[in-house]
Amino acid sequence: MIRSSGMKLPFARAFIFPLAALFFAAPSVHADKYPRQAGLDVRHYIFRIALNDANEEISGSATLEIRFLEDDIARVSLDLASASGGKGMTVSSVTCLGAPVPFSHASNRLTLTLLPPPKAGDRRQFTVEYHGVPADGLHIGKNKFGERTFFSNNWPDLARQWLPTIDHPYDKASSEFLITAPAKYQVVANGFLEEEEDLDGGLRMTHWNQPEPIATWLNNIGVARFSARHFGAAAGIPLQTWVFPQDRGAGILTFDEPVRHSIEFFQDRIGPYPYRKLASVQATSFGGGMENASAIFYGEKAVTGRAAFGLVSHEVAHQWFGDSVTEKDWDDVWLSEGFATYFSLLAVEHYEGRDAFVDGLKARRTQIFDAEKQLPGIAVVQTQPWDGIPNAIVYQKGGWSLHLLRGLMGTERFWAGIREYYRRYRDANASTADFEQVMEETSGMDLGWFFRQWLFRPGSPVLGGGWKYDPATKTIAIHLLQQQPGDAYRLPLEIGVFFPDGAVKQVEKIELDRKEQQFEIKTDKEPSQVVLDPNTWMLFEDHFAGRH
Repeated sequence: MIRSSGMKLPFARAFIFPLAALFFAAPSVHADKYPRQAGLDVRHYIFRIALNDANEEISGSATLEIRFLEDDIARVSLDLASASGGKGMTVSSVTCLGAPVPFSHASNRLTLTLLPPPKAGDRRQFTVEYHGVPADGLHIGKNKFGERTFFSNNWPDLARQWLPTIDHPYDKASSEFLITAPAKYQVVANGFLEEEEDLDGGLRMTHWNQPEPIATWLNNIGVARFSARHFGAAAGIPLQTWVFPQDRGAGILTFDEPVRHSIEFFQDRIGPYPYRKLASVQATSFGGGMENASAIFYGEKAVTGRAAFGLVSHEVAHQWFGDSVTEKDWDDVWLSEGFATYFSLLAVEHYEGRDAFVDGLKARRTQIFDAEKQLPGIAVVQTQPWDGIPNAIVYQKGGWSLHLLRGLMGTERFWAGIREYYRRYRDANASTADFEQVMEETSGMDLGWFFRQWLFRPGSPVLGGGWKYDPATKTIAIHLLQQQPGDAYRLPLEIGVFFPDGAVKQVEKIELDRKEQQFEIKTDKEPSQVVLDPNTWMLFEDHFAGRH
């Protein structure tokens, strides 16, 4: 339910007009043009990767278990970078149960010819043997202390640079990493540690198993000299930190409290944590954080010795949204990044209070308006060819859209909808339409107009106008203008009335649905100020001039 402070106005009257038509139907065209293979489903990957200190070449063996959904599929295509200019992967063989499989490898696509073609329901295992120097995806180099490290970063479609996969979020699979590397290194990856074996020649094989299905970009490894610390559990989930030995103390201060608070809050509000552990890993080659399932990577400079609550809560929220509930395609990446952005703020609201939460909303609102000026025509749901993520729109406006939805539905029903959405799509894929359906079912409301307006329409409302007070009639006359281009938005909007003697403010909700409207509010005293959206529930550029 929308919160408002103070007492309700003794009387309010709006001039009522029919609701302006909204002409922003969700487009049927998709910007994400990835060539899906509807007739098959990769169920499991086993990646065997050998690393060394002599050079940057890797040796790989990837086994894929594929379930076929249709009869007579003649070919399977995998994403794998072709060798060029000394980098990329060279495939030496593909086999199925020991028998050779004809293949071609060109233009970063590895195509297998299936003989005989499978029948619907068949499962086959294919093993790809390959080697090469990754051009991206797996970064081999020195950390800030000058020590050699190996860290992958597959976001958004860089797994293909070193792993043969269907490199798109629509096809989730369980996975295993068996990493052979010099024994001086430790290895962290997704899932749980199944085995370590010391080998001849000063090598060690480390085996991690990720039994829950995840999108390709979330499969990642870190190989370095670590201080690996297991620090109990939060909400029953084992917690770990993997930081460079020189940063052991700083790692404890950076991660311990924020991780515990985040996982406890999200598990209580959303539902069970989806994985077997939660590791916080210091990594090279990027800044910020990366939400790899059960093993979050943080840029090495993020380990500061100060609690990184905002960064950590964002990445931990991803374990539910993005990792477990994954967008069906990149058009709906806001279901990952917008969710993590807003849920990080919800954690702030819970632990630090409403004022800190509102400060975060206002800061993000400014980022949205700046981004919309720089990126005209870009909406939260992508309808143009996908070329990177327009961050402040997908992240910040996506997050703000959830805040708007919470304001419309009410907090209790909003959380009920979130819990049902997670329950229904855990370990699976969802679309914006799927999310809309769940929230409609939970709230009993028609939300089509809301999703078209906030998720598919570029830009944001711009509100102008002013007010005046008539002491004879004890009436505030409010004139409101929607100054943005195009049709009017439908805006459930609070108006706050403040008085010079410090009396409790009065708050009234109106529905603004035309480009120009007049409203009247009765009050016994002359106000000192009339403010739009005093409790920060609405997204708009505020050009409201005040008293005429």
